[in-house]
Amino acid sequence: MTTAHAPRSPRLGSPVWREVVFGIVLLPRNIVVALLRLYRAVISPLYGDVCRYYPSCSAYALGAVQQHGVVVGGVLSARRLARCHPWAEGGVDDVPPAHSHHFHVNDLGFVVTQGSEPGQGKG
Repeated sequence: MTTAHAPRSPRLGSPVWREVVFGIVLLPRNIVVALLRLYRAVISPLYGDVCRYYPSCSAYALGAVQQHGVVVGGVLSARRLARCHPWAEGGVDDVPPAHSHHFHVNDLGFVVTQGSEPGQGKG
């Protein structure tokens, strides 16, 4: 008589669970990234090259959210928008670098965990 073993579910500390948890954590960030990319593709070109800063305010917001998340990136973007007015000097104003490097931006602009790109990791 053979006994069939039930398939083991992944342990809580396993890489599978880690990917699921980080995927859920990164979901709001990637939704905002998608909205900003849509804005940059559809609405931003209608304005033309009017921003006094480099990168433009929408590119700054995209980079800030990608690097720092929705809350901190949103605060950085709001501060940048407050500085962007007709009397501003302008110039180069890059997004401050993030302190942690647990995530990276894929080719589509979405934030993913390290090693979750196709072709990376074990295989």
